[in-house]
Amino acid sequence: MKNYSIANNFDRYFLIQLANTRALKEEVFKIRYGVYSYELGWETGNQQQMETDIFDNYAYHCLIKHRRTGTYAGCIRLIVPPANRSDFLLPCENHCLHYAWPEVIDSTELPRGSFGEISRLAVLSSFRRRLRERRKPFVINSFESNTIFTEDEHRNFPNIAIGLYLASLSLADICDHQGTFVMMEPRLNRCLSRIGLQFQQASDLIEHHGKRAMFHLARENFKSNLKPELQELYELIHAELLAQQFVLPLKNASA
Repeated sequence: MKNYSIANNFDRYFLIQLANTRALKEEVFKIRYGVYSYELGWETGNQQQMETDIFDNYAYHCLIKHRRTGTYAGCIRLIVPPANRSDFLLPCENHCLHYAWPEVIDSTELPRGSFGEISRLAVLSSFRRRLRERRKPFVINSFESNTIFTEDEHRNFPNIAIGLYLASLSLADICDHQGTFVMMEPRLNRCLSRIGLQFQQASDLIEHHGKRAMFHLARENFKSNLKPELQELYELIHAELLAQQFVLPLKNASA
């Protein structure tokens, strides 16, 4: 299709929304509970049926909304440690710092407040029916048929996770970060590399819900290596986020 646009097609079906109210953050925590606690069993259950942790106190949260049904299909967060609180660590600093490769990147040498970490990507199971792979929190490639959605909507399901990743990088760019970290499996890194998000491995592999490592993406690579159609999607998402009420979390935290 000569005039096909990933950005326009994405915008037709989905909306990226900053979770900047208590109600929207609860939608985030409910999605995470459904995926990480109920479905995958990676986190313990609770009566509130919301999955949270200490990093939520200094993080931005994004939701992706399915326009036709009004359903929040997935979420992601960018953890932003306050510049004046060296004790507010990233998850990768908690888990991977002893295994980090200082010749690649050393987070202890970066100014606090100049970097963050992408984490807690989660997509509802109804939006990620993946062939032969049930127990994953998101999908980037194939999916199975589901009669609730149209064929064209199904074709856009893999773009949910891509859109959420681009949203987190847009947030890092808005925060004027030098770069961002993520803990992920090498397999996911290869998938992201194919679309132009070329994270660099920065630690040994550790066991954390599978073999994972710390990866880093410098700011100059947030969008520069994306294919043109995905650069267009990045710009769309970036503009959507800038248009929303944007408050820096704990920018000058003192407690």
